[in-house]
Amino acid sequence: MPVFINRVIIAGNLTKDPERRYTPTGLPVTTFRLAVNRRFKDRDETCFIDIVTFGKLADTCYEMLSRGSNVLVEGYLRYETWETDVGKRARHVVVANRVNFISLTKERLEEVTKPEFTDIEIEEDEDEFPF
Repeated sequence: MPVFINRVIIAGNLTKDPERRYTPTGLPVTTFRLAVNRRFKDRDETCFIDIVTFGKLADTCYEMLSRGSNVLVEGYLRYETWETDVGKRARHVVVANRVNFISLTKERLEEVTKPEFTDIEIEEDEDEFPF
C-alpha cells in the first residue's frame, strides 16, 4: 500500500491584515495570505499562498498578526473548488496546524507583553515576616 504525505512548512510575510469569520456552529476561522520570496541570481520570484486557521489558533492569529508580520506556518495542503458566474474555480490552500510568529512589530509586541496592573491593597504585618 502506498504512503501519502501531505505536509507543508512555509515561511513568509502577510500581505494584509488577517480576516476572521465564524462557521454556523460558532467556530472561528481566520484567513490570511503569505508572500513567499525566492531569489535567483538575476531575479526574484514571489508566490502568494492562502492560509486558513481554525479554533483557538484562528483567534490567536487574528489578534496577533497584521500586514507585514513574518510567520512560519506548518499544516497540510487542501484543494478547494467552487462555482461562480463565469464557471468553475479552484485553488490550493494551506490549512495550518501551527503558526510561529517570527517577528512582531514593536507596537504589537509591547501590546502583547504589557502587564496589566490592578490596584491591590497590601496589608503589611511585621510579625508575619521572619526577617
